[in-house]
Amino acid sequence: MARRNPANRSRPGKPKRGTGPTFSRNEAGTGELRIIGGDWRSRKLRFPDAGGVRPTPARTRETLFNWLSFHLAGSDCLDLFAGSGALGLEALSRGAATVTLVDHTPALARALRDNLRLLKSNGGEVVCAGVENYLKHRNRPPFDIVFMDPPFRQGWLERLFPLLDQQEWIRPGGWVYVEHESEITTPAVPAAWQLHRQKSAGQVTYSLFRVMTEAE
Repeated sequence: MARRNPANRSRPGKPKRGTGPTFSRNEAGTGELRIIGGDWRSRKLRFPDAGGVRPTPARTRETLFNWLSFHLAGSDCLDLFAGSGALGLEALSRGAATVTLVDHTPALARALRDNLRLLKSNGGEVVCAGVENYLKHRNRPPFDIVFMDPPFRQGWLERLFPLLDQQEWIRPGGWVYVEHESEITTPAVPAAWQLHRQKSAGQVTYSLFRVMTEAE
């Protein structure tokens, strides 16, 4: 999950998230992430302080993965704006078969690969690329679950929702998780996406959509 502006993708005026035992930042300019559930529960991982990346807080992650508890095992997931890898690595820890983590920052991509090796995981693939470019052409089967937590106040969701839909990145019956600032209403989603759950915590609203099948 990332919090950054167009150049370094930081969010002006947005308070730091994920403070406490789940996230810390040391004097060397690195962050620390703690996985909160699954096989790697309580494992701590480091990532570079590249552009103000902050993991999704533990309470939000716990809520999200409770929502997905019956759909995660064996799933094929996509983590867009992966940043620290908080969502993608948590998904792997909790039983996802594979996770593709996409982030445009080379230092973060290297850290994600290092952490996958540290965890001795073969289920993660890291793609160092801009999210919009990555989504323009699909050359692999659709995903079961997509995590999408873009930088705020930059219109990312309005641009990416149509790409996800037109390129059929999510299989029918699959799931899309989205975070956005609470000051705005959730942007219009494709017709086949049905809101399943939604909550707000402080300045962040997070939603889970289900992609309906043709029979529905």
